[in-house]
Amino acid sequence: MAALALRLLAIDPAGLGGAVIRMRASPDRDAVIAAFDSPLPLRKMPPTISDEQLLGGIDLSATLASSQVIENKGFFSTPCVALIPMAERCTPTLAAKLCNLMDQSLPQGILALDEGAEPDEAVPPALAERLAFHIEPEGRRPPDWNVVPAGTNSKTTSVPAGTDTKTVPISDALIQLTTLAASFGIHSLRAPTLALRAARAHALFHGRTTLTEPDITAAASLVYPHRATLVPQEDAPADPPPPEDQAQDEPEGQDQSDDLTLPDADMLIEAVKALLPPGLLHGLVPAGTNRNSGGAGAGQTRTGNRRGRPLPSRPGRLDSSARIDLVATLRAAAPWQPLRRQQQPNRVGLLIRPSDIRLKRYAEQSDRLLIFCVDASGSAAMSRLGEAKGAIELLLADAYASRDHVSLIAFRGTDAEILLPPTRSLVQTKRRLSALPGGGGTPLASGLQNALLLAQQSRSKGLTPTVILITDGRANIALDGSANRAQAATDATQMAAALRSAGIASLVLDMSTRPQPALQALGATLNAPYVPLPRANAERLTNAVTAALDG
Repeated sequence: MAALALRLLAIDPAGLGGAVIRMRASPDRDAVIAAFDSPLPLRKMPPTISDEQLLGGIDLSATLASSQVIENKGFFSTPCVALIPMAERCTPTLAAKLCNLMDQSLPQGILALDEGAEPDEAVPPALAERLAFHIEPEGRRPPDWNVVPAGTNSKTTSVPAGTDTKTVPISDALIQLTTLAASFGIHSLRAPTLALRAARAHALFHGRTTLTEPDITAAASLVYPHRATLVPQEDAPADPPPPEDQAQDEPEGQDQSDDLTLPDADMLIEAVKALLPPGLLHGLVPAGTNRNSGGAGAGQTRTGNRRGRPLPSRPGRLDSSARIDLVATLRAAAPWQPLRRQQQPNRVGLLIRPSDIRLKRYAEQSDRLLIFCVDASGSAAMSRLGEAKGAIELLLADAYASRDHVSLIAFRGTDAEILLPPTRSLVQTKRRLSALPGGGGTPLASGLQNALLLAQQSRSKGLTPTVILITDGRANIALDGSANRAQAATDATQMAAALRSAGIASLVLDMSTRPQPALQALGATLNAPYVPLPRANAERLTNAVTAALDG
Protein backbone atom coordinates (compact mmCIF):
# COMPACT_ATOMS: atom_id res chain seq x y z
CA MET A 1 0.00 0.00 0.00
CA ALA A 2 2.92 2.37 0.65
CA ALA A 3 4.26 1.90 -2.86
CA LEU A 4 0.81 2.46 -4.33
CA ALA A 5 0.38 5.64 -2.27
CA LEU A 6 3.59 7.13 -3.65
CA ARG A 7 2.64 6.16 -7.21
CA LEU A 8 -0.71 7.93 -6.85
CA LEU A 9 1.00 10.93 -5.26
CA ALA A 10 3.32 11.19 -8.27
CA ILE A 11 0.26 11.40 -10.52
CA ASP A 12 -1.45 14.22 -8.58
CA PRO A 13 0.96 15.72 -6.00
CA ALA A 14 -0.78 19.09 -5.75
CA GLY A 15 -4.29 17.63 -5.42
CA LEU A 16 -3.31 15.00 -2.85
CA GLY A 17 -1.16 17.40 -0.85
CA GLY A 18 1.58 14.93 -0.03
CA ALA A 19 2.38 12.23 2.49
CA VAL A 20 3.78 11.75 5.98
CA ILE A 21 6.57 9.15 5.97
CA ARG A 22 7.23 8.05 9.56
CA MET A 23 10.61 6.34 9.40
CA ARG A 24 13.98 6.97 10.98
CA ALA A 25 16.84 7.98 8.69
CA SER A 26 18.11 4.80 7.02
CA PRO A 27 18.85 3.32 3.58
CA ASP A 28 15.36 1.83 3.62
CA ARG A 29 13.84 5.26 3.97
CA ASP A 30 16.02 6.53 1.14
CA ALA A 31 14.68 3.70 -1.02
CA VAL A 32 11.10 4.64 -0.11
CA ILE A 33 11.71 8.29 -1.07
CA ALA A 34 13.40 7.21 -4.30
CA ALA A 35 10.22 5.35 -5.25
CA PHE A 36 8.44 8.71 -5.49
CA ASP A 37 8.86 9.10 -9.24
CA SER A 38 7.64 12.64 -9.80
CA PRO A 39 8.48 14.95 -12.74
CA LEU A 40 8.92 17.76 -10.19
CA PRO A 41 12.22 17.95 -8.32
CA LEU A 42 12.46 17.19 -4.61
CA ARG A 43 13.77 20.14 -2.62
CA LYS A 44 14.68 19.92 1.05
CA MET A 45 13.04 22.36 3.43
CA PRO A 46 14.61 22.52 6.91
CA PRO A 47 12.12 22.82 9.80
CA THR A 48 14.03 25.94 10.89
CA ILE A 49 13.46 27.79 7.60
CA SER A 50 13.06 31.53 8.02
CA ASP A 51 10.14 33.59 6.77
CA GLU A 52 12.34 35.27 4.19
CA GLN A 53 13.43 31.92 2.77
CA LEU A 54 9.90 30.51 2.81
CA LEU A 55 7.85 33.46 1.63
CA GLY A 56 10.44 35.66 -0.03
CA GLY A 57 11.06 39.31 0.70
CA ILE A 58 13.28 42.30 0.03
CA ASP A 59 17.05 41.72 -0.04
CA LEU A 60 18.02 44.77 2.03
CA SER A 61 21.76 44.73 1.36
CA ALA A 62 21.35 44.26 -2.40
CA THR A 63 18.63 46.92 -2.51
CA LEU A 64 20.84 49.48 -0.75
CA ALA A 65 23.82 48.64 -2.96
CA SER A 66 21.94 48.95 -6.25
CA SER A 67 19.40 51.63 -5.27
CA GLN A 68 16.72 49.34 -6.68
CA VAL A 69 14.31 47.02 -4.95
CA ILE A 70 15.77 43.51 -5.08
CA GLU A 71 13.47 40.74 -3.92
CA ASN A 72 14.37 37.26 -2.78
CA LYS A 73 12.26 34.48 -4.22
CA GLY A 74 10.29 32.28 -1.88
CA PHE A 75 10.76 28.54 -1.46
CA PHE A 76 7.87 27.66 -3.77
CA SER A 77 8.64 30.27 -6.45
CA THR A 78 10.02 27.38 -8.51
CA PRO A 79 7.64 24.38 -8.81
CA CYS A 80 8.92 21.56 -6.63
CA VAL A 81 7.87 18.96 -4.08
CA ALA A 82 9.03 19.99 -0.61
CA LEU A 83 10.93 17.35 1.37
CA ILE A 84 10.83 18.22 5.08
CA PRO A 85 13.26 16.19 7.23
CA MET A 86 12.52 16.00 10.95
CA ALA A 87 9.01 17.27 10.23
CA GLU A 88 7.95 16.40 13.79
CA ARG A 89 9.97 19.43 14.89
CA CYS A 90 8.00 21.88 12.78
CA THR A 91 6.85 24.68 15.02
CA PRO A 92 3.14 25.57 15.09
CA THR A 93 4.05 28.85 13.40
CA LEU A 94 5.76 27.13 10.46
CA ALA A 95 2.93 24.58 10.20
CA ALA A 96 0.38 27.41 10.04
CA LYS A 97 2.32 29.15 7.27
CA LEU A 98 2.61 25.92 5.27
CA CYS A 99 -1.10 25.29 5.70
CA ASN A 100 -1.85 28.79 4.46
CA LEU A 101 0.34 28.23 1.40
CA MET A 102 -1.35 24.88 0.72
CA ASP A 103 -4.78 26.50 0.95
CA GLN A 104 -3.56 28.93 -1.72
CA SER A 105 -2.44 25.95 -3.87
CA LEU A 106 1.17 27.20 -4.01
CA PRO A 107 3.05 24.01 -2.99
CA GLN A 108 3.07 21.20 -5.54
CA GLY A 109 3.24 18.59 -2.79
CA ILE A 110 4.98 17.92 0.52
CA LEU A 111 6.79 14.83 1.79
CA ALA A 112 7.01 15.20 5.57
CA LEU A 113 9.65 12.89 7.05
CA ASP A 114 8.54 12.11 10.59
CA GLU A 115 11.52 10.85 12.60
CA GLY A 116 9.85 11.01 16.00
CA ALA A 117 10.98 8.44 18.55
CA GLU A 118 8.14 9.04 21.02
CA PRO A 119 4.39 8.65 20.37
CA ASP A 120 3.81 12.34 21.10
CA GLU A 121 6.41 13.40 18.52
CA ALA A 122 4.52 13.79 15.27
CA VAL A 123 3.88 16.15 12.40
CA PRO A 124 1.63 19.04 13.48
CA PRO A 125 -2.02 17.89 13.08
CA ALA A 126 -3.05 20.87 10.92
CA LEU A 127 -0.32 20.05 8.41
CA ALA A 128 -0.85 16.27 8.50
CA GLU A 129 -4.57 16.76 7.85
CA ARG A 130 -3.77 18.34 4.47
CA LEU A 131 -1.56 15.44 3.40
CA ALA A 132 -3.50 12.53 1.92
CA PHE A 133 -1.29 9.59 2.92
CA HIS A 134 0.49 8.34 6.02
CA ILE A 135 3.28 5.84 5.34
CA GLU A 136 4.70 3.99 8.33
CA PRO A 137 6.35 0.70 7.35
CA GLU A 138 7.66 0.16 10.91
CA GLY A 139 11.07 1.64 10.18
CA ARG A 140 11.94 -0.68 7.32
CA ARG A 141 11.14 -1.06 3.67
CA PRO A 142 8.16 -3.36 2.99
CA PRO A 143 9.24 -6.75 1.57
CA ASP A 144 7.02 -6.30 -1.49
CA TRP A 145 8.13 -2.73 -2.12
CA ASN A 146 9.13 -3.27 -5.76
CA VAL A 147 6.07 -5.34 -6.59
CA VAL A 148 3.63 -3.54 -8.89
CA PRO A 149 0.08 -3.60 -7.41
CA ALA A 150 -2.23 -6.28 -8.68
CA GLY A 151 -4.12 -5.37 -11.82
CA THR A 152 -1.37 -3.26 -13.34
CA ASN A 153 -0.25 -3.87 -16.88
CA SER A 154 2.04 -2.29 -19.41
CA LYS A 155 -0.62 0.21 -20.37
CA THR A 156 -1.19 1.46 -16.85
CA THR A 157 2.47 2.00 -16.07
CA SER A 158 2.71 4.40 -18.99
CA VAL A 159 0.24 6.87 -17.48
CA PRO A 160 2.21 10.12 -17.34
CA ALA A 161 2.88 11.55 -13.90
CA GLY A 162 1.22 14.90 -13.32
CA THR A 163 -1.78 14.10 -15.54
CA ASP A 164 -4.76 16.34 -14.78
CA THR A 165 -7.06 14.18 -12.66
CA LYS A 166 -10.07 16.36 -13.50
CA THR A 167 -10.55 14.28 -16.62
CA VAL A 168 -12.15 11.65 -14.37
CA PRO A 169 -15.85 12.55 -13.88
CA ILE A 170 -17.23 13.34 -10.42
CA SER A 171 -19.84 10.85 -9.25
CA ASP A 172 -21.77 9.68 -6.23
CA ALA A 173 -18.49 8.32 -4.90
CA LEU A 174 -18.00 11.55 -2.91
CA ILE A 175 -21.26 10.93 -1.01
CA GLN A 176 -20.26 7.38 -0.12
CA LEU A 177 -16.74 8.41 0.87
CA THR A 178 -18.16 11.14 3.11
CA THR A 179 -20.54 8.67 4.78
CA LEU A 180 -17.70 6.22 5.28
CA ALA A 181 -15.52 8.95 6.85
CA ALA A 182 -18.29 9.80 9.32
CA SER A 183 -18.62 6.14 10.33
CA PHE A 184 -14.95 6.13 11.38
CA GLY A 185 -15.28 9.39 13.34
CA ILE A 186 -13.56 11.51 10.66
CA HIS A 187 -15.39 14.84 10.69
CA SER A 188 -13.09 16.90 8.47
CA LEU A 189 -14.33 17.37 4.91
CA ARG A 190 -10.75 17.32 3.66
CA ALA A 191 -10.58 13.55 4.16
CA PRO A 192 -13.33 12.58 1.66
CA THR A 193 -12.07 15.24 -0.76
CA LEU A 194 -8.57 13.76 -0.65
CA ALA A 195 -10.03 10.25 -0.94
CA LEU A 196 -11.89 11.27 -4.09
CA ARG A 197 -8.67 12.70 -5.58
CA ALA A 198 -6.91 9.45 -4.67
CA ALA A 199 -9.67 7.45 -6.38
CA ARG A 200 -9.29 9.53 -9.54
CA ALA A 201 -5.52 9.07 -9.50
CA HIS A 202 -5.99 5.33 -8.98
CA ALA A 203 -8.29 5.18 -12.01
CA LEU A 204 -5.76 7.05 -14.16
CA PHE A 205 -2.98 4.83 -12.89
CA HIS A 206 -4.90 1.82 -14.23
CA GLY A 207 -5.73 3.53 -17.53
CA ARG A 208 -9.41 4.21 -16.82
CA THR A 209 -11.41 7.40 -17.30
CA THR A 210 -14.27 6.48 -14.95
CA LEU A 211 -14.29 5.44 -11.31
CA THR A 212 -14.90 1.82 -10.40
CA GLU A 213 -15.22 -0.20 -7.21
CA PRO A 214 -11.46 -0.92 -6.85
CA ASP A 215 -10.67 2.80 -7.16
CA ILE A 216 -12.95 3.78 -4.27
CA THR A 217 -11.84 0.87 -2.10
CA ALA A 218 -8.15 1.63 -2.65
CA ALA A 219 -8.63 5.35 -1.96
CA ALA A 220 -10.52 4.70 1.30
CA SER A 221 -7.88 2.19 2.41
CA LEU A 222 -5.08 4.69 1.81
CA VAL A 223 -6.64 7.88 3.19
CA TYR A 224 -8.86 6.82 6.12
CA PRO A 225 -7.05 4.32 8.42
CA HIS A 226 -4.62 6.78 10.04
CA ARG A 227 -7.40 9.38 10.43
CA ALA A 228 -9.92 7.07 12.14
CA THR A 229 -10.94 7.97 15.69
CA LEU A 230 -13.42 5.14 16.32
CA VAL A 231 -14.25 1.68 15.02
CA PRO A 232 -17.76 1.40 13.53
CA GLN A 233 -20.18 -0.90 15.30
CA GLU A 234 -20.65 -4.18 13.52
CA ASP A 235 -24.41 -4.04 13.84
CA ALA A 236 -24.66 -0.59 12.26
CA PRO A 237 -27.19 -0.79 9.42
CA ALA A 238 -25.81 -0.09 6.00
CA ASP A 239 -27.34 2.55 3.77
CA PRO A 240 -30.01 1.03 1.51
CA PRO A 241 -29.18 1.04 -2.20
CA PRO A 242 -31.09 3.56 -4.32
CA PRO A 243 -34.21 2.24 -6.08
CA GLU A 244 -33.64 1.02 -9.61
CA ASP A 245 -36.45 3.10 -11.05
CA GLN A 246 -34.98 6.24 -9.47
CA ALA A 247 -31.72 5.71 -11.33
CA GLN A 248 -33.61 5.24 -14.57
CA ASP A 249 -35.54 8.50 -14.14
CA GLU A 250 -32.43 10.68 -13.81
CA PRO A 251 -31.76 13.01 -16.75
CA GLU A 252 -28.90 12.07 -18.99
CA GLY A 253 -27.17 15.42 -18.57
CA GLN A 254 -26.70 15.13 -14.79
CA ASP A 255 -23.49 13.57 -13.47
CA GLN A 256 -22.07 10.47 -15.01
CA SER A 257 -22.95 8.04 -12.21
CA ASP A 258 -24.09 5.43 -14.75
CA ASP A 259 -20.41 4.67 -15.41
CA LEU A 260 -19.69 4.04 -11.72
CA THR A 261 -20.20 0.87 -9.74
CA LEU A 262 -20.26 1.86 -6.07
CA PRO A 263 -18.89 -0.76 -3.68
CA ASP A 264 -20.96 -2.13 -0.82
CA ALA A 265 -20.77 0.04 2.32
CA ASP A 266 -20.01 -2.91 4.61
CA MET A 267 -17.20 -4.02 2.32
CA LEU A 268 -15.65 -0.54 2.41
CA ILE A 269 -15.84 -0.43 6.21
CA GLU A 270 -14.19 -3.82 6.54
CA ALA A 271 -11.47 -2.82 4.07
CA VAL A 272 -10.58 0.27 6.09
CA LYS A 273 -10.82 -1.56 9.44
CA ALA A 274 -8.38 -4.19 8.20
CA LEU A 275 -5.74 -1.50 7.63
CA LEU A 276 -6.11 0.36 10.93
CA PRO A 277 -2.68 0.59 12.61
CA PRO A 278 -2.38 -1.69 15.67
CA GLY A 279 -1.37 1.23 17.86
CA LEU A 280 -4.46 3.12 16.84
CA LEU A 281 -6.77 0.27 17.80
CA HIS A 282 -5.39 0.30 21.34
CA GLY A 283 -6.01 4.03 21.56
CA LEU A 284 -9.60 3.88 20.34
CA VAL A 285 -12.40 4.00 22.89
CA PRO A 286 -16.16 3.63 22.53
CA ALA A 287 -18.05 6.71 21.51
CA GLY A 288 -18.38 9.08 24.43
CA THR A 289 -15.72 7.57 26.67
CA ASN A 290 -13.36 10.10 28.19
CA ARG A 291 -10.11 9.86 26.25
CA ASN A 292 -8.20 12.06 28.61
CA SER A 293 -8.62 9.98 31.74
CA GLY A 294 -6.57 6.96 32.48
CA GLY A 295 -7.58 6.26 36.06
CA ALA A 296 -8.10 8.35 39.13
CA GLY A 297 -6.75 11.83 38.75
CA ALA A 298 -5.42 11.33 35.23
CA GLY A 299 -5.88 14.52 33.23
CA GLN A 300 -4.61 15.63 29.86
CA THR A 301 -0.92 15.01 29.22
CA ARG A 302 1.22 17.30 27.10
CA THR A 303 4.93 17.58 26.48
CA GLY A 304 6.67 20.66 27.79
CA ASN A 305 10.12 21.85 28.79
CA ARG A 306 9.42 23.45 32.16
CA ARG A 307 7.93 21.01 34.67
CA GLY A 308 6.33 17.60 35.05
CA ARG A 309 7.58 14.03 34.72
CA PRO A 310 11.03 13.98 33.05
CA LEU A 311 11.22 12.47 29.57
CA PRO A 312 14.34 11.45 27.65
CA SER A 313 16.15 14.50 26.27
CA ARG A 314 16.55 14.96 22.55
CA PRO A 315 18.81 16.96 20.21
CA GLY A 316 17.69 20.47 19.44
CA ARG A 317 18.58 24.11 19.14
CA LEU A 318 18.97 26.18 22.28
CA ASP A 319 16.64 29.18 22.40
CA SER A 320 14.68 31.16 24.96
CA SER A 321 11.93 28.54 25.20
CA ALA A 322 14.19 25.52 25.78
CA ARG A 323 16.22 24.23 28.72
CA ILE A 324 19.51 22.49 28.12
CA ASP A 325 20.16 19.04 29.60
CA LEU A 326 23.75 19.58 30.71
CA VAL A 327 24.55 15.95 31.57
CA ALA A 328 23.14 14.60 28.29
CA THR A 329 24.96 17.34 26.34
CA LEU A 330 28.30 16.47 27.93
CA ARG A 331 27.68 12.79 27.37
CA ALA A 332 27.04 13.44 23.66
CA ALA A 333 30.15 15.62 23.30
CA ALA A 334 32.58 13.41 25.24
CA PRO A 335 33.36 10.79 22.52
CA TRP A 336 34.32 13.54 20.04
CA GLN A 337 36.83 15.40 22.24
CA PRO A 338 40.05 13.68 20.97
CA LEU A 339 39.14 14.27 17.33
CA ARG A 340 38.09 17.87 17.90
CA ARG A 341 41.26 18.51 19.96
CA GLN A 342 43.37 17.47 16.96
CA GLN A 343 41.48 19.92 14.76
CA GLN A 344 41.61 22.79 17.26
CA PRO A 345 44.70 22.25 19.48
CA ASN A 346 44.74 25.85 20.72
CA ARG A 347 41.25 25.75 22.20
CA VAL A 348 40.98 25.37 25.98
CA GLY A 349 38.26 23.40 27.73
CA LEU A 350 35.54 21.23 26.29
CA LEU A 351 34.75 21.56 22.61
CA ILE A 352 30.97 21.69 22.30
CA ARG A 353 29.23 21.78 18.92
CA PRO A 354 25.58 22.63 18.19
CA SER A 355 24.93 18.97 17.34
CA ASP A 356 25.79 18.05 20.95
CA ILE A 357 23.02 20.14 22.48
CA ARG A 358 20.36 18.09 24.27
CA LEU A 359 17.16 19.72 25.51
CA LYS A 360 15.10 18.77 28.54
CA ARG A 361 11.53 17.56 28.14
CA TYR A 362 8.78 16.99 30.66
CA ALA A 363 5.33 15.41 30.51
CA GLU A 364 2.97 17.79 32.27
CA GLN A 365 -0.23 16.26 33.62
CA SER A 366 -3.11 18.48 34.59
CA ASP A 367 -5.51 17.81 37.46
CA ARG A 368 -8.97 16.50 36.65
CA LEU A 369 -12.14 18.37 37.57
CA LEU A 370 -15.38 16.43 38.07
CA ILE A 371 -18.34 18.75 37.51
CA PHE A 372 -21.50 17.25 38.97
CA CYS A 373 -24.52 18.79 37.26
CA VAL A 374 -27.42 17.65 39.46
CA ASP A 375 -31.14 17.87 38.80
CA ALA A 376 -32.64 19.39 41.99
CA SER A 377 -36.24 19.62 40.83
CA GLY A 378 -39.43 17.69 41.55
CA SER A 379 -40.73 15.57 44.39
CA ALA A 380 -37.83 13.09 44.25
CA ALA A 381 -35.19 15.82 44.44
CA MET A 382 -34.19 15.05 48.01
CA SER A 383 -33.38 11.43 47.24
CA ARG A 384 -31.34 12.31 44.18
CA LEU A 385 -29.50 15.08 46.01
CA GLY A 386 -28.75 12.75 48.87
CA GLU A 387 -27.19 10.27 46.47
CA ALA A 388 -25.15 13.04 44.82
CA LYS A 389 -23.96 14.33 48.20
CA GLY A 390 -22.83 10.89 49.27
CA ALA A 391 -21.09 10.23 45.96
CA ILE A 392 -19.21 13.54 46.07
CA GLU A 393 -18.04 12.93 49.62
CA LEU A 394 -16.86 9.43 48.70
CA LEU A 395 -14.95 10.80 45.70
CA LEU A 396 -13.43 13.58 47.79
CA ALA A 397 -12.04 10.99 50.20
CA ASP A 398 -9.59 9.99 47.44
CA ALA A 399 -9.07 13.51 46.10
CA TYR A 400 -5.91 14.13 48.10
CA ALA A 401 -4.20 11.09 46.58
CA SER A 402 -5.60 11.42 43.04
CA ARG A 403 -5.58 15.25 42.99
CA ASP A 404 -9.11 15.40 41.59
CA HIS A 405 -11.14 18.58 41.95
CA VAL A 406 -14.91 18.46 42.41
CA SER A 407 -17.57 21.07 41.58
CA LEU A 408 -21.34 21.02 42.00
CA ILE A 409 -24.00 22.67 39.83
CA ALA A 410 -27.68 22.37 40.78
CA PHE A 411 -30.45 23.30 38.36
CA ARG A 412 -33.99 23.88 39.60
CA GLY A 413 -36.79 26.39 39.18
CA THR A 414 -35.93 28.59 36.19
CA ASP A 415 -32.13 28.47 36.11
CA ALA A 416 -28.98 26.77 37.39
CA GLU A 417 -26.50 27.79 40.08
CA ILE A 418 -22.90 26.88 40.82
CA LEU A 419 -23.13 25.80 44.46
CA LEU A 420 -19.60 24.46 44.78
CA PRO A 421 -16.67 25.95 42.83
CA PRO A 422 -13.77 23.61 41.99
CA THR A 423 -12.27 22.42 45.26
CA ARG A 424 -10.62 19.52 47.08
CA SER A 425 -11.64 20.73 50.54
CA LEU A 426 -13.81 18.26 52.49
CA VAL A 427 -14.93 20.89 55.00
CA GLN A 428 -16.06 23.38 52.36
CA THR A 429 -17.78 20.64 50.34
CA LYS A 430 -19.84 19.36 53.28
CA ARG A 431 -20.88 22.91 54.19
CA ARG A 432 -22.13 23.63 50.65
CA LEU A 433 -23.83 20.25 50.29
CA SER A 434 -25.81 20.68 53.49
CA ALA A 435 -27.43 23.85 52.07
CA LEU A 436 -28.30 22.35 48.66
CA PRO A 437 -31.99 23.22 47.95
CA GLY A 438 -34.53 21.25 45.90
CA GLY A 439 -37.91 21.56 44.15
CA GLY A 440 -39.33 23.44 41.17
CA GLY A 441 -39.01 23.00 37.40
CA THR A 442 -36.22 21.31 35.40
CA PRO A 443 -34.05 23.86 33.52
CA LEU A 444 -31.77 21.20 32.02
CA ALA A 445 -30.43 23.54 29.32
CA SER A 446 -29.39 26.11 31.93
CA GLY A 447 -27.56 23.40 33.88
CA LEU A 448 -25.64 22.32 30.78
CA GLN A 449 -24.87 25.95 29.93
CA ASN A 450 -23.37 26.58 33.37
CA ALA A 451 -21.41 23.35 33.14
CA LEU A 452 -19.98 24.44 29.77
CA LEU A 453 -18.90 27.84 31.11
CA LEU A 454 -17.33 26.33 34.22
CA ALA A 455 -15.54 23.67 32.17
CA GLN A 456 -14.09 26.28 29.82
CA GLN A 457 -12.94 28.43 32.72
CA SER A 458 -11.31 25.48 34.48
CA ARG A 459 -9.60 24.37 31.27
CA SER A 460 -8.01 27.82 30.92
CA LYS A 461 -6.58 27.30 34.43
CA GLY A 462 -4.95 24.01 33.48
CA LEU A 463 -7.62 21.57 34.68
CA THR A 464 -9.15 18.72 32.65
CA PRO A 465 -12.94 18.98 33.12
CA THR A 466 -15.45 16.15 32.96
CA VAL A 467 -19.18 16.88 33.24
CA ILE A 468 -21.31 14.31 35.10
CA LEU A 469 -24.99 14.94 34.44
CA ILE A 470 -27.41 13.47 37.02
CA THR A 471 -31.04 13.90 35.94
CA ASP A 472 -34.22 12.14 34.94
CA GLY A 473 -34.24 13.93 31.59
CA ARG A 474 -37.67 15.61 31.92
CA ALA A 475 -36.65 19.13 30.85
CA ASN A 476 -39.53 21.63 30.97
CA ILE A 477 -37.87 25.06 31.39
CA ALA A 478 -36.25 26.76 28.38
CA LEU A 479 -33.11 28.92 28.53
CA ASP A 480 -35.19 32.10 28.65
CA GLY A 481 -36.97 30.82 31.78
CA SER A 482 -40.30 30.08 30.10
CA ALA A 483 -42.23 26.89 30.83
CA ASN A 484 -42.09 25.40 27.34
CA ARG A 485 -41.32 21.68 27.24
CA ALA A 486 -40.63 21.54 23.48
CA GLN A 487 -38.32 24.58 23.55
CA ALA A 488 -36.63 23.23 26.69
CA ALA A 489 -35.78 19.99 24.89
CA THR A 490 -34.43 21.93 21.89
CA ASP A 491 -32.29 24.19 24.10
CA ALA A 492 -30.92 21.19 26.00
CA THR A 493 -29.93 19.50 22.73
CA GLN A 494 -28.20 22.67 21.52
CA MET A 495 -26.24 23.05 24.76
CA ALA A 496 -25.26 19.36 24.61
CA ALA A 497 -23.96 19.90 21.07
CA ALA A 498 -21.96 22.92 22.31
CA LEU A 499 -20.38 20.79 25.06
CA ARG A 500 -19.43 18.17 22.52
CA SER A 501 -18.01 20.77 20.11
CA ALA A 502 -15.86 22.17 22.92
CA GLY A 503 -14.29 18.73 23.36
CA ILE A 504 -15.43 18.37 26.98
CA ALA A 505 -15.84 14.79 28.21
CA SER A 506 -19.23 13.99 29.72
CA LEU A 507 -21.15 11.24 31.48
CA VAL A 508 -24.95 10.94 31.67
CA LEU A 509 -26.54 9.19 34.68
CA ASP A 510 -30.27 8.51 34.34
CA MET A 511 -31.78 8.58 37.85
CA SER A 512 -35.39 7.96 36.78
CA THR A 513 -37.26 4.78 37.73
CA ARG A 514 -36.88 3.46 34.19
CA PRO A 515 -34.50 4.40 31.34
CA GLN A 516 -35.60 7.50 29.41
CA PRO A 517 -35.17 7.45 25.59
CA ALA A 518 -34.93 11.27 25.54
CA LEU A 519 -32.03 11.21 27.98
CA GLN A 520 -30.35 8.44 26.01
CA ALA A 521 -30.62 10.62 22.88
CA LEU A 522 -29.11 13.52 24.85
CA GLY A 523 -26.18 11.27 25.76
CA ALA A 524 -25.67 10.50 22.08
CA THR A 525 -25.62 14.24 21.32
CA LEU A 526 -23.03 14.72 24.06
CA ASN A 527 -21.05 11.77 22.68
CA ALA A 528 -21.07 10.56 26.28
CA PRO A 529 -21.72 7.20 27.99
CA TYR A 530 -25.33 6.77 29.10
CA VAL A 531 -25.76 4.87 32.41
CA PRO A 532 -29.31 4.19 33.67
CA LEU A 533 -29.24 3.93 37.49
CA PRO A 534 -32.76 3.59 38.94
CA ARG A 535 -32.83 3.52 42.75
CA ALA A 536 -29.05 3.95 43.00
CA ASN A 537 -27.41 4.72 46.32
CA ALA A 538 -24.30 6.83 46.86
CA GLU A 539 -21.94 3.85 46.73
CA ARG A 540 -23.39 2.52 43.48
CA LEU A 541 -23.32 6.01 41.98
CA THR A 542 -19.66 6.39 42.92
CA ASN A 543 -18.80 3.00 41.44
CA ALA A 544 -20.62 3.90 38.19
CA VAL A 545 -18.76 7.20 37.90
CA THR A 546 -15.38 5.60 38.63
CA ALA A 547 -15.97 2.75 36.16
CA ALA A 548 -17.08 5.13 33.40
CA LEU A 549 -14.13 7.49 33.86
CA ASP A 550 -11.58 4.68 34.08
CA GLY A 551 -13.04 2.89 31.02
